[in-house]
Amino acid sequence: MPHHFETVDVRREGRTLQVLLQRPEVRNAFDARMISELTTVFEEAAGDETLGCVLLRGDGPVFCSGADVNWMRAAADYSEEENREDARRLSRLFQAFVAVPCPTVAAIQGAAVGGGSGLVACADIAIAESSATFGFTEVRLGIIPAAISPFVLRKVPAAHARRYFATGETFDGQRAAGICLVSEAVPASELESRVGEVIEAILAVGPRASRQAKQLVDKVLGRPMAEVTEMTAGLIAQVRSTDEAREGLSAFLEKRSPAWREGEP
Repeated sequence: MPHHFETVDVRREGRTLQVLLQRPEVRNAFDARMISELTTVFEEAAGDETLGCVLLRGDGPVFCSGADVNWMRAAADYSEEENREDARRLSRLFQAFVAVPCPTVAAIQGAAVGGGSGLVACADIAIAESSATFGFTEVRLGIIPAAISPFVLRKVPAAHARRYFATGETFDGQRAAGICLVSEAVPASELESRVGEVIEAILAVGPRASRQAKQLVDKVLGRPMAEVTEMTAGLIAQVRSTDEAREGLSAFLEKRSPAWREGEP
């Protein structure tokens, strides 16, 4: 990923791509450049078959405070078509994050409101500080969380979304876990270790199986039982015949680590 980014820091550690939102002076708020750079990072990550995990986090005390004030001020003078294009660029970012084929993890400290909560919703696994603040606060500004709504509704049940979209109330990490916006909430002192444990678990499994298991959810969800029964039978038949599956079974029977873990701590 040979780019020079101004708003994000991207580092590869083994099979993990660490993506750091790097605008701490404005609480890692979105602007046009950050949206563009993050989209590039995620779209390129989607093409890297050697990746096992993408970790997204924010620099400083806050994960992401949503839209940058100056960016919003400029948008106030946009025409309807300019606003439409602006929203499309933001949606493309969220779509790019969701489309990363390997598991994605977000670590949330401080706050994730507005578009920040949208980013959280896009992550496969989101781990937050219990005291972190979340909220779909767009209505406080007289707008609505339209761009992030399809991604939030992938996780948050409609009854909760109706409330928090309409009221703009903020809530803590425990409540975010209760409505499934985040996977779990932990004390701030445990965030780093818990994120590390989750990434370790992801990297311990078969790399191809991990990606296929992620895709399995969307393939099965919402389809008739008769249809998915045949489809999943075909999927497992294909997977069992792969070299990775044979290696995984052999390693289990021989009580050794599988080949994909060789060289890992």
